[in-house]
Amino acid sequence: MAEAIDNDGQAGAERPAKSAAGKPAADKSRVFIVDDHTMFREGLRQLIEHDPGLAVCGDAADAATAMKGIRQSNSDVVIVDLTLADSSGLELVKSIRNDCEDLPVLVVSMHEESLYAERALRAGAMGYVMKNEPAKTVIAAIHSVLRGEMYLSRKMSSSVISKFMRGETEQPMSPLEILSDRELEVFRMLGQGKGTRQIAQDLGLTIPTIQSFRNRIKEKLHLKTAPELVLHAINWVQSVSPR
Repeated sequence: MAEAIDNDGQAGAERPAKSAAGKPAADKSRVFIVDDHTMFREGLRQLIEHDPGLAVCGDAADAATAMKGIRQSNSDVVIVDLTLADSSGLELVKSIRNDCEDLPVLVVSMHEESLYAERALRAGAMGYVMKNEPAKTVIAAIHSVLRGEMYLSRKMSSSVISKFMRGETEQPMSPLEILSDRELEVFRMLGQGKGTRQIAQDLGLTIPTIQSFRNRIKEKLHLKTAPELVLHAINWVQSVSPR
């Protein structure tokens, strides 16, 4: 069950229509998809195209291609996955927010909402939907962020509101909440069985940089050895993976 949170925001100003063949009609909202799985992008495209008010104006598998396409496509909303071919989806959300301040972003990801949704919102996203949700939930979320509203599951909405009511001085409920976005991304990839070299390649960073992240993660989580870090990461990934 999911719901929209009113944000008193305004949808972006109406943009010029595109009349070329294969382009969105003037009365449809333009959606740009960023996901590194071709099959998912195609499936999401078909889902969106079935909605009379929506049309896909472009897609990309990585952040660099996405930023170029977003600028050129005159999109009304961007859908972003958290795991991309060349970077973290959270970093892409931040880049979109910095480059296109009024362009709403919806995160659609396989990663557990309870851990990543707040990070996505802090990065600048207006909503978060897990990939195992029904198709109608994804469409409802797209329309909500287009209206200038935030969109989270009912459970996550209650959690965010509850934290706000308690104030920002409350201590983190999980030690993982003290990790930065990039540290959490490295930690997750360690838990997936990836080594330092592979993580560096996937994130476009140097091996010494990843080693530095590993050391900071160990310090923050009070872990002493590399094997202990990897085991902790594996156990965490298994505990938060959708079942």
